[in-house]
This record gives sequence, structure tokens and C-alpha cells, in this order.
Amino acid sequence: MREIIQNLVNLQFIDTKLDELKKMRGDLPEDIADHETDIARIDARVKKNTAQSRDLKLEKAKLELEITDAGELIKKYEEQQLSVRNNREYDALTKEMEAQKQLIENAYSRLEEIEILQQEIEKDLEQSKTILAEKEKELDVMKSNLQNVIERTREEEKELFERREEAETTVGTRYLRSYNRLRNGLNNGMAVCPMINGACMGMMMPPQVQMEVRRMNKIIIDENSGRIVVDPEFFENAKKVYE
Repeated sequence: MREIIQNLVNLQFIDTKLDELKKMRGDLPEDIADHETDIARIDARVKKNTAQSRDLKLEKAKLELEITDAGELIKKYEEQQLSVRNNREYDALTKEMEAQKQLIENAYSRLEEIEILQQEIEKDLEQSKTILAEKEKELDVMKSNLQNVIERTREEEKELFERREEAETTVGTRYLRSYNRLRNGLNNGMAVCPMINGACMGMMMPPQVQMEVRRMNKIIIDENSGRIVVDPEFFENAKKVYE
């Protein structure tokens, strides 16, 4: 049983060192993911505003053309009124002129709306592009920093993973399954922890349990945390091997 406990501690010791390497990366992976999400959102906004601006420019050009055409028709109808033969023809031309004048009025009204919309869109577009550029620069720096950390720890991490695979083979399937399940359910990943001054993770253990831990001849589970508690000697042994 002592050998089984030592093998579990060895595995925990290696996993703790792997966790420390991950901590060196800090929140960079999560921050990078958040930045990429923000960039995608802002980029979508830029594309939307660009498309709206383009559509408004096309609509403005169309309206200006309609105003020009309507003005020419009004002149044409005015000239035709000078040569009409009866009131019915005169009234018909007048009706057509009024329709073209209404078209021009509506077009100018819409042009005013477009002008306001274009100003708002251009302002938002300029701000979005500025924010997007800043976010992209920040993302590049974050990725560079993360890559530097990964490069610095790559070889050490590779070696630890190889050692972990070796350590797994010494634990046994039943104990390995229990260890992994326990470790995955804990925030700090400490499935196996040393008893320090009669306490586990700062929680004092009953005297009888402390004695059982010191005997080092069976697996002791802390009733408060569910962790495996071992004598510090096991961790000292692991330190000699893996450091």
C-alpha cells in the first residue's frame, strides 16, 4: 500500500507542476478568446455600417436623378400647357406637374433623412474602425506574449507529460480512475495533499486520523474535502525524483 500511495503522490506532484505551467500563461487564453469575440462583433458592425453607407449613397444618387428628371418633366408640361386646346388637357398637364412636384418634395425630404443617417453612420463607422484597430493590436500583443510563454515552457511541459504517462502506469486503473475523478472535481486540482501540522488544506484533522496518516500503510480520505491525505514524506520523495 505504501508503494501505491507513493505512486499517487508522484502523479499529483507531476500534475501540480503542470498546473503551475498553465498558471504562467495566466488569463491570456481566455483574454484572447474574449478579444477575438469582440473583434468579430466590431468587424460585423463595421461591415454592416459600410453596407448601409453604400446603400444610402446609391439611394441618394437615384433620388437626385429622379429630381432632375422630374424637373425636366415639369418644364416639358409647362411648355405643353401653352399650346393646349381645352381646359381638360390643361388640367391633365397640371395634375402631372403636381405629381412631379410632390415627387421632388418627397425626394428632398428623404435626402435630408439620408444626410442625417450618413452622418450618424460615418461617425459610428469611424469609431468602430478605431476600436477595431486597437483591439487587433492588443490581440497581437496577447498572442505574442502567450506564444513566448508556450515556447519557454514547451520542453518542460513535454517532459512532464511523458513522466505523467509513466506515473499513470504505476498507479493502477482503479486508483487512477478515482484520482482523476477527484482531481477534476476540485478547483485547485489537489486530489492528494500532505498533512501539515495535523491539518489538510488548513483544516485540522482528528488525532486518530493523524495517527493513521503517519502510519503510511493505507489510503486516508479527509472527511471535510474528500481529498486523499498523506504523510509529507511522500511528497519529499516525489520532489527528489521529479525536481
